[in-house]
Amino acid sequence: MADLKYEITKTLGVLSEGSKGWQKEINLVSWNERKPKIDIRDWGPEHEKMGKGMTLNNEEWNKLKELLEGIDLEALEIE
Repeated sequence: MADLKYEITKTLGVLSEGSKGWQKEINLVSWNERKPKIDIRDWGPEHEKMGKGMTLNNEEWNKLKELLEGIDLEALEIE
């Protein structure tokens, strides 16, 4: 498998932190020296390891925001 190059160009926020120091973060990440995209995934301490996540372009990010704003979580009975 080819080496995956990544650079976190900007941290936008931390959504949660697990007991072992892993954090679910929203970042701008450049993958393989390409233009940065919005990325949501778990990162180990010092960003040396990463979990599965998702990468979004601007159009996808805006659509996600639109969809989330229209969801009534209380009506869905989600904790």
